Amino acid sequence: MNWIKRLGIDAYMLLLVATVAAGVVVPAQGLAAEGLRHVTFWAVSLLFFLYGAKLDPRAVRAGLTNWRLQGLTFGTTYLLFPAIGLALAALFGPLLGTTITLGLVFLAVLPSTVQSSIAFTSIAGGNVPAAICAASVSNLIGVVLTPLLVALLLHQGDGGVSMDAVGKIGLQILLPFVIGQLLRPWVGGFVLRHRVLTMTVDRGSIMLIVYSAFSAGTVSGLWSAIPVATLVMLFFVVWIFLALGMGAMIALGKATRLPYPDRAVLFYCGSTKSLASGLPIATALFTPEMVGAIVLPLMIYHMSQLLVCAFVSQKASRRQVAAI
Repeated sequence: MNWIKRLGIDAYMLLLVATVAAGVVVPAQGLAAEGLRHVTFWAVSLLFFLYGAKLDPRAVRAGLTNWRLQGLTFGTTYLLFPAIGLALAALFGPLLGTTITLGLVFLAVLPSTVQSSIAFTSIAGGNVPAAICAASVSNLIGVVLTPLLVALLLHQGDGGVSMDAVGKIGLQILLPFVIGQLLRPWVGGFVLRHRVLTMTVDRGSIMLIVYSAFSAGTVSGLWSAIPVATLVMLFFVVWIFLALGMGAMIALGKATRLPYPDRAVLFYCGSTKSLASGLPIATALFTPEMVGAIVLPLMIYHMSQLLVCAFVSQKASRRQVAAI
């Protein structure tokens, strides 16, 4: 198992793969699927309530003073990545098919990760307060901006997107977060002292969504309609996307002459995409039968970014230690 740890693969990633397999082999159907959707809804609401309860507004305000770094990170997330995603969708769309290409566009407009981007920035010796600000602001704005960008890029609903879905996001995600922020003075300390609770809800809700989405895809016959060659092509396209995104972050950091700690923030917050935010948004925006295929590019990107970021951050950490 040591080689797995060296690659940055943890038990959670293995559980995620197992959850995908369970959704394909033993899908939830009928009343079980309906019950699962209700449980998932409340699990996601609890997750974002906990996010709101533990986010310190002072850390966000402190990070916002570094306006150049924050502007670059926000611009790459919501301008550069959508442009790359649209270009790849136009180039490979005929080979991937409509639904998976839609998933590629959806991936492009998602916010950055929160926990992992901050953790990798810390390991690499980067500017942690700025990373907290960049990741938090990206996700807060992304709850509203991502659905709007999807609706805009897909011409107001040509992919199953409706304004009712945006309202569902507000009810399921944004409202619990706001309530968590309002109650933070009373519950924030408890949440921060019990990090295992947040991690359990975070990872548990993700696995519930993944199982529900892939179950719906299996029941609808989606997976049998996707050729193996298309799946192989999707891995290839997603890895191109990841390479272009990370390469752009490195080049942009050097071109703007950011100090190394800020370049680390730009790399880890600018090039990553959030599974924790992306899955709930996808379930609100798209029909259950479509969600499995739409989140497939995100699943591949998420696992790939963790492997690359784990390797790069450990290498950067060793360089920092050697320089002391």
